[in-house]
Amino acid sequence: MADWLHTPAGHDLLAWEQRQLDVAVADVFGFHALQLGLPQVQALRANRMPHRWLALDEVLIAPNTAGHDPGSKLMDSLNHPFRVEPWSAIDTRVLQPSLVCDFDALPMSSQSLDLVVLPHTLELALDPHRALGEVDRVLMPEGRAVILGFNPASLWGLRQRAGQMRRSLGLGRGQPLFMPPAGEFIGYRRLRDWLRLLSFDVVAARFGCYRPPFNSGPWLERSAWMDRVGERWWPVFGAVYMLVAIKRVRGMRLVGLTRKANARKQAAPAVIAQRHQKTENP
Repeated sequence: MADWLHTPAGHDLLAWEQRQLDVAVADVFGFHALQLGLPQVQALRANRMPHRWLALDEVLIAPNTAGHDPGSKLMDSLNHPFRVEPWSAIDTRVLQPSLVCDFDALPMSSQSLDLVVLPHTLELALDPHRALGEVDRVLMPEGRAVILGFNPASLWGLRQRAGQMRRSLGLGRGQPLFMPPAGEFIGYRRLRDWLRLLSFDVVAARFGCYRPPFNSGPWLERSAWMDRVGERWWPVFGAVYMLVAIKRVRGMRLVGLTRKANARKQAAPAVIAQRHQKTENP
């Protein structure tokens, strides 16, 4: 995934995702926010929560970090919340996440986070169902989950599946796939069904990157007009989607309804008794 993001299509994808995330998390309030994976995008840059962390499932070390001790830097970062503002030159130094953990076993207590961002996390997870269940566990009631994923029902997804079929038939083994080979793409409707089973309400969704799957930067620039046309005429066929869901904790209200019913029953006899007293006095 990290290598593919250096391609022209990867740069276009990161630019679109960064714009969408800046808008999606800007007005989410609370105290604790977490980004799971993909440090190449600053998902919490526009958020104003006092505690924001980045969690990775492995230690990433840049190739030109000779003389550095990644172990000591990692232990130091575990004791200090990872701030989004200092993220710069992540390709030229050791990455310092706040946490290194398995995404299907987060080291947070239940109902302790207000916002969780998953940039292509479920696609690369060993067990996406369990990872999404962990997000449901650590989110507070009315907490938000922002999920980014590749759309298999797109031009990029069709080219990816065509390349996988050629490989399964023994054709074009030396040719790389257009998109990252690791992981499984999760469709938008499929993900909505998973969230509904966990009592999430999807409140916003956006699709983007409608350009054809070109490997050439100039060809991607020539086809930039397709982003405007695609957003209007075939909005659900973008190469990537962003989904915002709110965790709902529903309760019963029978007690309140019963109190109102009892109040009406007690009020009726009181009015009738006063009316009889007035008629007997004269």
